[in-house]
Amino acid sequence: MSTGTGRGTSSGKSTAAWRNWAGNVTARPVRETTPASVEELSLALRRAKEDGLKAKPVGSGHSFTATAATDGLLIRPDLLTGIRKIDREAGTVTVEAGTPLKRLNAALAREGLSLTNMGDIMEQTVSGAVSTGTHGTGRESASIAAQIRALELVTADGSVLTCSAAENPDVFAAARIGLGALGVITAITFAVEPVFYLTAREEPMTFDKVTDEFDALFTENEHFEFYWFPHTGNCNTKRNNRSPGPAAPPGRVSAFVEDELLSNGLFQVVNSLGRAVPAAIPGIAKISSKALSARTYTDIPYKVFTSPRRVRFMEMEYAVPREALVETLRELKAMVERSRLRISFPVEVRTAPADDIALSTASGRESAYIAVHMYKGTPYQAYFTAAERIFTAHEGRPHWGKVHTRDAEYFSKAYPRFGEFTALRDRLDPDRLFGNDYLRRVLGE
Repeated sequence: MSTGTGRGTSSGKSTAAWRNWAGNVTARPVRETTPASVEELSLALRRAKEDGLKAKPVGSGHSFTATAATDGLLIRPDLLTGIRKIDREAGTVTVEAGTPLKRLNAALAREGLSLTNMGDIMEQTVSGAVSTGTHGTGRESASIAAQIRALELVTADGSVLTCSAAENPDVFAAARIGLGALGVITAITFAVEPVFYLTAREEPMTFDKVTDEFDALFTENEHFEFYWFPHTGNCNTKRNNRSPGPAAPPGRVSAFVEDELLSNGLFQVVNSLGRAVPAAIPGIAKISSKALSARTYTDIPYKVFTSPRRVRFMEMEYAVPREALVETLRELKAMVERSRLRISFPVEVRTAPADDIALSTASGRESAYIAVHMYKGTPYQAYFTAAERIFTAHEGRPHWGKVHTRDAEYFSKAYPRFGEFTALRDRLDPDRLFGNDYLRRVLGE
């Protein structure tokens, strides 16, 4: 895996609209650029500023919000990819910002290394994933951004900042989850460790049992998550714990049936049917919630943490204090049961320890995440509005890359260090070169 060395495309007129993965956000930039070096990026930013254009980098478009949308200069990081350096003594890897997580994970595995924790999708670029606070689930191990040891940032005036706990620590404290508001990340140094094995144990469990025993399930497992199927009392649970090995992955047939046929193929059909005939959804949910069987397997981290997600959807996710999870989830279930909503997608629940990143959803507090989804093309506003009302009543913080309606006034109260972030933004980008409508809403003027 090597850094792209070809020339980047010069900034030219853009004729194609940019669209995110879910298809709910589109933008038509005036220009696009695909820089092949930090120097080319700095030059493109200076030219954009001279021409009075806003500038935004885009990754794989996996955010449901318009955080990357721009009508100015669209920066594609396709040539800023690859591993710059592996430092085995320090336990770090430095990687170019446009590198997809799936390529990083595979390259690290070839080197006998791994990230400690990760989310369940690996299509995102590393810079896009960290900038929006992508996370997995963990008792002690936190989000991808919390595993950053240093980063390289090109600011609005084209200068390059190297940030770490020792160098520009105030920028480091904020830019690890920077929403693209502070500059363009060009390289990230992650903490890594020797590759290890995880044993995954997946099994059905009732909603009442999971919620009654949640504290014990959380305490006893390094990585615990579960999915609740609305209109049912059924959940699927997943426990990932370190194992001495050896690898014992799911058999080829079993993996196809569980991960492709049931989790993607049949799930696509079921959701399409539910979209066409909403009244059928509760009955379908009772069947589909029992479709996945218990299984145990062992493999290297990225093959356990991540899974293919081919069914497109809309998503809202909120972080609540971990101690408020069970009450919040029970309120969500009660709301669904007394409503006329028809929901064909499961609700996902994960956890994270507290971290020290200014705008991390787990900043300063142990957190639990509740993610609600609706199949692409089905009306989601009523469900998300009702869910958001419950989440905000429990001091929820929305995922920066997923649907929400919160604004700067809300965030100034939800994040004790919100003012620290906005003050840094005023210093690094006073003219709002990296601004757009989404950032104006969530960060203020």
